[in-house]
Amino acid sequence: MKISVIIPVYNAELYITKAVESALQFSEVCEVLLIEDQSPDNALEICRELTEKHTRIQLFQHPDKGNHGAGASRNLGIENATGDFIAFLDADDYFLPNRFDGEKELFKDPKIEGVFNAIGTEYLTEKGKQELHAHHQNNDLLTVNYPAEGEEVFQGLLGLTSKFFGSFFTLDALTVRKSSLDTHHLRFNPALRLHQDSDFIFKLAYHCYLKSGILDQPVAMRGIHDDNRITKIKRYSPEYKRRQYLFWNSLYEWSQSLPLETSASRHISLQKKAFELSLKKGFSKSLSVLAAILKNPNILKTKYRFIFTHHEA
Repeated sequence: MKISVIIPVYNAELYITKAVESALQFSEVCEVLLIEDQSPDNALEICRELTEKHTRIQLFQHPDKGNHGAGASRNLGIENATGDFIAFLDADDYFLPNRFDGEKELFKDPKIEGVFNAIGTEYLTEKGKQELHAHHQNNDLLTVNYPAEGEEVFQGLLGLTSKFFGSFFTLDALTVRKSSLDTHHLRFNPALRLHQDSDFIFKLAYHCYLKSGILDQPVAMRGIHDDNRITKIKRYSPEYKRRQYLFWNSLYEWSQSLPLETSASRHISLQKKAFELSLKKGFSKSLSVLAAILKNPNILKTKYRFIFTHHEA
């Protein structure tokens, strides 16, 4: 295996060295691509020092040397990657020694285009821990409830399988064939400054054959601290609702030209519409409408038929 590890770098001077060294421990990693995104701290200088120290590290910036977000930075990494496989790592996270154990066996099957695993949580500050637990999930192990592969991965992420698929899997625990990304023209949506990773994972799960790897123990650790963007946005706040709408609207626009199953298409449309309504009419009321429809889709023929009468692009 020749793996290219892509790391977007922004405001990460305290963490980037550990992230890079965790990737370099693997002989399968042929290169680490650091994409510096006009970081306001001293991260660029640290990246330069790491590049001089390690021959497997490459440093890139956007052509205008500006800030374009994690999605655009990862896209730049994909375009410059030379490995047969792509793995992603956030600059404040790090890989564990078992990171690619599952991949070594699973990718022997040419049908498998991507493998996802579980990741753990490391609390780097007490404030970061409190903010995460106050407004988001409390699970220290981010994994899924049961092994899955192929079409059921996409259905499971949408919550449409007979079993509840679980919380999610993250980019730090994902490895994918570069050829599959290029064949399906899969890239991150640069317009999304938050949730572009989730948007990418949903689209990847639809277009590519994914298979679960190690689910019962972490293969990487995410660092939770005061500056995590996700912990700063309180659940059900106006900013939370806006970000959720942008995410589901991105999926909705993507789905319009695809032959999705009715249940998947309906779910994406309802999520988009619910968050759209929440920005106008109140979040709790919108969630009540969404819950009612998901429980009984036939209700669309009567009381909530308006939800499918118009879609804003």
